[in-house]
Amino acid sequence: MRCDWSDIAGVQLRPAAVFADDRGNFTKVLAEPVEAEQVCTSFNRLRGTVRGLHVQADPFPETKTLWCVAGAVWDVMVDLRASEPTYGNWAGVDLTASEPAALTLPPGVAHGYQVIEDGATIVYLISGEFAPTAARTLRWDDPTVGIEWPLPVGVMSEADRSGMSWPIDLRDPGAVSS
Repeated sequence: MRCDWSDIAGVQLRPAAVFADDRGNFTKVLAEPVEAEQVCTSFNRLRGTVRGLHVQADPFPETKTLWCVAGAVWDVMVDLRASEPTYGNWAGVDLTASEPAALTLPPGVAHGYQVIEDGATIVYLISGEFAPTAARTLRWDDPTVGIEWPLPVGVMSEADRSGMSWPIDLRDPGAVSS
C-alpha cells in the first residue's frame, strides 16, 4: 500500500541550502554530521532505469543518506520493519539536482529508484560496511507491495530483476531458531 514518505518512521527529507551568485552556486546539502563508512555515487545513463530495492539484514543494517547531483530520479522506499505501523507500505519522492534535498533512510527500509532524466547521478553516504551475506533485494514488481513506477521499466541488473518476493526477513540468520 502506498503511503506518504513522512509516515515511515525515521525517514527524513531535508532541502539543501543553495547560495547563488554570478559564478554559479554553492549547495550545502547537509548541515549536521552523518555517520558514513561508505561514500558512493551511482551514475545512470538512461531514463527508465530502475535500481533496487536494496536493504541489508541484521547484523549489518545500514542507514543511507542520499541526494541527486545530476538529473532527476523517483526515489522509492519500502518499510520492511515488522515492528512499524507502516510495515509493507511503500512511498516515493522526487529527487532532483535542480531542487537538491537529502533523503535519509533508516535501517530496515528498502531503497530503490527509477531514473527520470538521462544521466541522473546519486551520491550516497552509507553507515556500516557492505556485507554481501546480509544484502537483500526486494523484487521491484512484487504484487504484494504494488509499487507504481512512473515510467516503463527499462534497464535493470539481473540481480535486481530477480529479487526476493515479499516478505523479506531482516533478522540475523544466526539468531533465528528453526
